[in-house]
Amino acid sequence: MTPELTVLTLAALLQVVQFFLMAIPVNLELGPGKTMSPRDPGDIGGPMAEQISAKSGRLVRALNNHFEGLILFTIACTVITVSGQSTALTATCAWIYLAARVAYVPAYYFGLVPWRSVIWGVGFGATALMLLAALV
Repeated sequence: MTPELTVLTLAALLQVVQFFLMAIPVNLELGPGKTMSPRDPGDIGGPMAEQISAKSGRLVRALNNHFEGLILFTIACTVITVSGQSTALTATCAWIYLAARVAYVPAYYFGLVPWRSVIWGVGFGATALMLLAALV
């Protein structure tokens, strides 16, 4: 397995960890009646986002943000691996992406401004560099 695919697998496992970090407090705050329901707009209590604490909301948004970032990162890892272009640069970029995603969760949770955005930018930049490296 290429280093990029190894990191992609670890990033997917980070997504699993993030899911539990989000799901546990949200389930405790909302209770099973709400979390097991279809959460339609007309349900008792309104939309879920309005019912959870600010920090739990940040965990939800950090999880969603990782889903979005993981799409581009998966494309980058796949293109690099399938085209046989794995290099020290692309492997380093992959590890930078993962480190940024790990750092992003507490930065978002604790509201570290502007560091959350800086960390996000580092991960995004590493992914973009991988994509650019595939075209060279």
